[in-house]
Parts: sequence; C-alpha cells; structure tokens
Amino acid sequence: MNVDDIKQLLELVREHDLAEFEMEQDGLKLRVRKAGDHPGVPGVMLQQPVMHAPVPVAAPVAAAPAAATPAVPIQDEGTPLAVTKAPIVGTVYRAPEPGARPFAEVGTMVKKGQVLCIIEAMKLMNEIEAEVDGEVAAVYVENGQPVQFGDRLFAIKVS
Repeated sequence: MNVDDIKQLLELVREHDLAEFEMEQDGLKLRVRKAGDHPGVPGVMLQQPVMHAPVPVAAPVAAAPAAATPAVPIQDEGTPLAVTKAPIVGTVYRAPEPGARPFAEVGTMVKKGQVLCIIEAMKLMNEIEAEVDGEVAAVYVENGQPVQFGDRLFAIKVS
C-alpha cells in the first residue's frame, strides 16, 4: 500500500461520510477514524504488520473482479453451506443496473465463478463471484448497503 492508495481511501471516507474505516492488507492494518474535535477530518493510524495468515484483498486500483474471501463451509441440517464474505469495503449492488433483476436470490442455482453481486469501492465496480456450485440459501445484504471487509454476503448450499 502506497501513499496514493491511502489518499484514495481517505477520499472515500470523506465522500461516504464514514465515521470509521478499517482494512488489513499484506499484514498491514490501516484504521481511519474521524477525529472528534475536528468533524470531517479523518485521523489515520498505521499499525505494524500483524502476524496473521495473509488475507486476500482486491487491490483498490484493480478493475478486475475482486477475489472474494474464501467461502467458509458451515453446516445446515447436514448440508454444507459456503458463506461468501466481502473482500473489500464498499457499497453492494445486487443487480447490474437499477431496476434489473438481482444476480442471485434465495433459491437461485449458481455455478462457481458466477457473479453474485457487485461491490463499488473508490468508483470501481468489483464483481463478487460464487466460490462453489450450489443453491443460494441466504442473502445477508440489501441493494445499496455499505459493507465492511469480512461482512457476510451470501450462503450457498454446496451441491
């Protein structure tokens, strides 16, 4: 992460009037929080690398589909579920354009690599794809909803 990336993140925080923003990439943790004494002026705290396994995060300047956080298999009455989580901070769009049908709804059969939703981050549209074949069992987000890194998006019954 370079200075230009941080400047873009700060602009995103201002544009969406976020009170707090946190991101971890390549072991570097970035937290931006608006200062209480100066409304609208974010404070930036960079922390030393955290000793965790690397977490895949889409690069903020990439226009290619975002690499979703690996689906986490869980159990639902004996049927394995894969939960797709937000790989980036942004705004979720469940359809390709306003008024169009959503990419996926509960009961929709999806294939690995099929687009489930789009997350807009810093004016870039990042397609979030299914990590497994199966049936959408749950949708955790609404159209236009802001999401944070790691928020649940979909649960898919693995077939």
